Amino acid sequence: MTNQDFYGNKNFQLSLQKVENSCPSNIALIKYWGKYDNQIPANPSISFTLNHCKTRTEIEFKPNEIFSVKTLLAGKEEKNFATKIEKYFNNIEVYLPWILKGSFKIHTENTFPHSSGIASSASGFGAIAKCLMDLDNIFTNNGHPTTNHQKASFLARLGSGSACRSLFNGLVVWGKTDEIEGSSDLFAVKFPETEIHPVFKNFKDWVLLIHEGEKSVSSTIGHGLMKNNPYAETRFQEAKDNFLPMKTILKSGNLKEFITLVEHEALTLHAMMMMSDPAFILMKTGTLEVINKVWTFRKERNLPLFFTLDAGANVHLLFPNDNNSPEIEKFIEDELLQFTQKGGIVKDEMKF
Repeated sequence: MTNQDFYGNKNFQLSLQKVENSCPSNIALIKYWGKYDNQIPANPSISFTLNHCKTRTEIEFKPNEIFSVKTLLAGKEEKNFATKIEKYFNNIEVYLPWILKGSFKIHTENTFPHSSGIASSASGFGAIAKCLMDLDNIFTNNGHPTTNHQKASFLARLGSGSACRSLFNGLVVWGKTDEIEGSSDLFAVKFPETEIHPVFKNFKDWVLLIHEGEKSVSSTIGHGLMKNNPYAETRFQEAKDNFLPMKTILKSGNLKEFITLVEHEALTLHAMMMMSDPAFILMKTGTLEVINKVWTFRKERNLPLFFTLDAGANVHLLFPNDNNSPEIEKFIEDELLQFTQKGGIVKDEMKF
């Protein structure tokens, strides 16, 4: 499919409307880090969609008013976010031709702490895209619901790249790869559930809040730094190559190989930032302490606790939800919470 396949219906009838929707966040296993113009990924990625960490959004649209956007995050007006959304709406007018023909009031709130290492831009733009598709159905489809998840994912991507993966449950792929039929740079697709071993369908993700302040570098800047990174092309090719072993691992249920690949991907993302110009070290002392503790625990007790990281200091602790869970959870609470900034932890699980 091409961008033209998502062009909007120019026959519409506007009316005052209020819609609401929610969207979860996701955590990448093979990382997307580096992009081209129009939010095209430099390499394919695959993620787990979370269950409890969501953004809930309500959009009120008033037609025939001067185009404007007012945003409230947990009841507090956020003018910088409104400016960002205005720019986003201007960029997607060709796909939703009605979008600049009125004013918007957007109420949004997260079920998880801000700056928690959970991708609020993914869940946030995912929720907005779902609301926009609800409005589009009302204005151009006489209110009849559609299940155009592809277009919702396409629109979410243009707001935040990783947001396109949040439109689907389970394991989700974004970026063209020969290993996944129907995969695209323009929208995300579900990884075939028939190709996933049962062990990967019931996973927990506990996020240790090592640092609760703003990240030292935004994801936008981080992606931009890949343009001049001398190791970027090697990294992009590695991520592409990792899809074949990941596909094999997911079908076989080989947890040991899964752990090795997921942790390698996380550390590679941080290595890219350390080798950028300027260089950034996104981990904190607590991050390294947790990683070493996890490695020791796994070696001594032979239990499948492992980690992944986004572009920040906080640690996503992953483990199967099975008979070993109580022992792993006790270890996390007894031994790892001490490395968080304020004892903060977000307990989630994968949604299938």
